[in-house]
Amino acid sequence: MVSPAYAACHLSRDSGRSRIMLDQDLAVLYGVETRALVQAAKRNAERFPGDFMFQLKADEVAALRSQLVILKSGRGQHRKYLPYAFTEHGALMLGNVLRSPRAVAVSLLVVRAFVRLRAVVASHRELAAKMDELERKLATHDQTITELLEAIRELMLPAPPSGRPIGFTANIDDWQPE
Repeated sequence: MVSPAYAACHLSRDSGRSRIMLDQDLAVLYGVETRALVQAAKRNAERFPGDFMFQLKADEVAALRSQLVILKSGRGQHRKYLPYAFTEHGALMLGNVLRSPRAVAVSLLVVRAFVRLRAVVASHRELAAKMDELERKLATHDQTITELLEAIRELMLPAPPSGRPIGFTANIDDWQPE
């Protein structure tokens, strides 16, 4: 059995529309063939509205394929049809449709995986917000530091000589006794 952490990190993907799990990954988890899983979902179409299950577009499949990097070589190793994607609710509904003890166990696994995924996404959002705040602060600090450096440079310049020296000076050459 796959751990929730593994499922959250490796099996769930971001399709650009929502967090999903692909039919082939769910088939492995539920212990059935991909075509049997999709067939069961299609047979119970009323339980799988568009926000539970949808077929990926060709460009989305290409993007996922480029993320996976390694493809099997040889004839007949790739799918003829575009894969189906299941959201959290669709993956849970599969457990009800498949009706096996393993399906119940996997449904619990899927719930835990998506809960963990939501926590990871939330922490990334918080981190991104903190990074944005830090960048804004640094921008204002950079301005302040530049102004301080300019003020220090001005203080380091020698003072211009004044017209008259400070203190008592006696000009002996011009002195005449009385």
